Amino acid sequence: MDRMRLPLFLLRIGVFIVMLMWTLDKFVRPGHAAGIFKKFYGIDGLSPTVFYVIGALELLLLVGFVTGTAKRYTYGLVLLLHAISTLSSYQQYLAPFDNLLFFAAWPMLAACIALYLLRDLDTLWAMQKM
Repeated sequence: MDRMRLPLFLLRIGVFIVMLMWTLDKFVRPGHAAGIFKKFYGIDGLSPTVFYVIGALELLLLVGFVTGTAKRYTYGLVLLLHAISTLSSYQQYLAPFDNLLFFAAWPMLAACIALYLLRDLDTLWAMQKM
């Protein structure tokens, strides 16, 4: 099982990097985040402050995720957030050649699922069970 440690760690880092960029976007460009919430989630009229709060909560989650803390919860929430994001973009998949970048969400969703299912084996630079 030692052979699983590095690949799982690399998946964790890869997922973290993508999620971190989306989280930072809420701080750097809250208007962009508002547009995404309106278009993909049908939620409109949120103030920049709301996105700062969402971003702060996501950042806390991601710190727990990247450090391997409380894996059942942090890995599960990252999986849930990414699954919602992926599935809410279903219309983009109906016009695939105009929206090729949206398809990158599927291998990342697979990585999130793999990390969640194999979380007990993901021990490289991860916090011990609490």
